[in-house]
Amino acid sequence: MAGRFVCNLIHLVWSTNGRRSWIAETWEQDLYRYLGGIAKNKGATLMAAGGMPDHLHLLISMPPNVHISELVNALKSNSSRWIHNEITGMKIFRWQEGYGGFSVSRSNEKSVADYISNQKRHHQLRDFKSEFLQLLTRHGIEFDEKFIWK
Repeated sequence: MAGRFVCNLIHLVWSTNGRRSWIAETWEQDLYRYLGGIAKNKGATLMAAGGMPDHLHLLISMPPNVHISELVNALKSNSSRWIHNEITGMKIFRWQEGYGGFSVSRSNEKSVADYISNQKRHHQLRDFKSEFLQLLTRHGIEFDEKFIWK
């Protein structure tokens, strides 16, 4: 077959270091735009972004030649640098060490994008810890909870 035909949608999730409430509503949209630019520089497309003061969710269409870990590293390191340089008083900002990455089928793209866009309403009912554990369970990822929340 000639060419590459790939649909590689990924739902990424990670929190601030210690799940501190550092992401302010006053600049979170700027952060999402900046993350979109980082993704674009890696050949990816940010399709949806949302979150809370202590974590974020991204829906990204990834190119076939970029590894998830490479993209996440670029997103986290460059956005941290942007926050340090652009947001007053945020030199202490850090992302957590790990992340969650969950594959999304094209048929579920809209529901995942809606879920990401409605994080503030969603978290009136559930905290980040229970949300993340549910994502791991729903995707059949084995885990030991004592190693997740370092």
